[in-house]
Amino acid sequence: MMRSRSQSGFTLLEVVVAFVVLALVLTVVFEVFSTWLARTAALSERSQALAIAQSRLAAVGLEEAVKEGESAGQSEDRRFQWRVRIERYGDKPEVGAPLQSTYALYRAESSVNWVGADGRPQALALANLHLGPRT
Repeated sequence: MMRSRSQSGFTLLEVVVAFVVLALVLTVVFEVFSTWLARTAALSERSQALAIAQSRLAAVGLEEAVKEGESAGQSEDRRFQWRVRIERYGDKPEVGAPLQSTYALYRAESSVNWVGADGRPQALALANLHLGPRT
């Protein structure tokens, strides 16, 4: 009996090439996926830091008096450290000069520091102006 030369199937070379192509495609897909996860984690951290900074600024004049000084603390999970600094904005009056108003403008700055998922220190700062009593 004679066998036909045309048999169906794949050669070893075709199988190896298919596995190499599959490995390359999977490598690229996993790289894209891991980059996406890292960016999502970084954006989540930045969003939390922004919420903390905004809430600390919102507390100025409501929960805390508008006066020169500094306060600091940390989030409940201790991942974020915040600092609020309030200082007079603009020129300070000279000694002996008559007061022009009972109110003054203050600059409040809220800064948040944390260590990112990548191990690098991160920081975010916001500032705004408040009207408060002249001291």
